[in-house]
Amino acid sequence: MAQQLQERAELQRSGSTLPRMTYEEFLDWADEDTWAEWVDGEVIILSPASLLHQALDTFLLSVLTSFVSFRDLGIVLGPPFQMKTGPDLPGREPDVIFVAREHLDRLRDVYLDGPADLVVEIVSPDSRTRDSQDKLHEYEEGGVPEYWVLDPFRREAKFYQLGEDGSYYFVAPDENGVYESAVLKGLRL
Repeated sequence: MAQQLQERAELQRSGSTLPRMTYEEFLDWADEDTWAEWVDGEVIILSPASLLHQALDTFLLSVLTSFVSFRDLGIVLGPPFQMKTGPDLPGREPDVIFVAREHLDRLRDVYLDGPADLVVEIVSPDSRTRDSQDKLHEYEEGGVPEYWVLDPFRREAKFYQLGEDGSYYFVAPDENGVYESAVLKGLRL
């Protein structure tokens, strides 16, 4: 195990690419300190988060955890925790995931085997396309009922809800700028 950790660190420092691997191999390879995603057999090492990104993530995790815990709705998790929405879809590491009580059976030791009920991605300069396009399509295909894309650099928030036809629909905040979650009833931002 120590040798595996040393090899991983050397690969990351050198900028070398990791060998292609299955999702199961990725889960065996990664540890709880690994900030990476698995996409089509490739490991994508995630960049360190900025202070602004971390502050927003910490705030959201705190607010959502309090809301969910008070109402005993399920569990809220943050990185590094994987979510694999389907067998042919990537393993992602969202900034925030909410898993409803009735879906807690999807939780495994190191990943969520199926879609979360709500996923939040906080955009970083290098993740804008990945968060607003790639993951939007993946989470839609994987059946994530609600997806928020928060861009603190542009001061934008986009909210998507899965329709009965399995497609995401953009939901704008109301005339006062308030968004009401469809998944977390009563949560208004």
